[in-house]
Amino acid sequence: MASKPYARPLSPHLGIWRWGPHMLVSIVHRATGVANSVGLGLLVWWLAAIAGGEKSYASFVDVFTVSSGGLNVIGYVVGIGLTLTVFQHMASGIRHLVLDIGAGYELRKGKMTAMATMVFSPLATIAFWAWLLVGKH
Repeated sequence: MASKPYARPLSPHLGIWRWGPHMLVSIVHRATGVANSVGLGLLVWWLAAIAGGEKSYASFVDVFTVSSGGLNVIGYVVGIGLTLTVFQHMASGIRHLVLDIGAGYELRKGKMTAMATMVFSPLATIAFWAWLLVGKH
């Protein structure tokens, strides 16, 4: 005696909500958290390479640099990418902290702070890498 499955009602938000910047920031916050855990894995690899001795450290450095000591393509992609994820995760984390205290739930403020995190992270990344590269010369 199998019972006939019945159609369950859908949550009303599925039909009335529209995509907004606050949704994007929420999803990006989770994604940057995962990306930062990959960065943590690279940090552990770097520390293990230092502890492993000169050969081990040289192998690690060879992955991310050219023979002159500058970063190669992988080094720049990983470095800039992780910098961007750290700034984005930090900005949206601060935004979530403000929301946790009960402020910023108004639609206009919520959209504005979500957009601000998306603008801040690339600008901070550009400024940080400009400072790094200009500081070398």
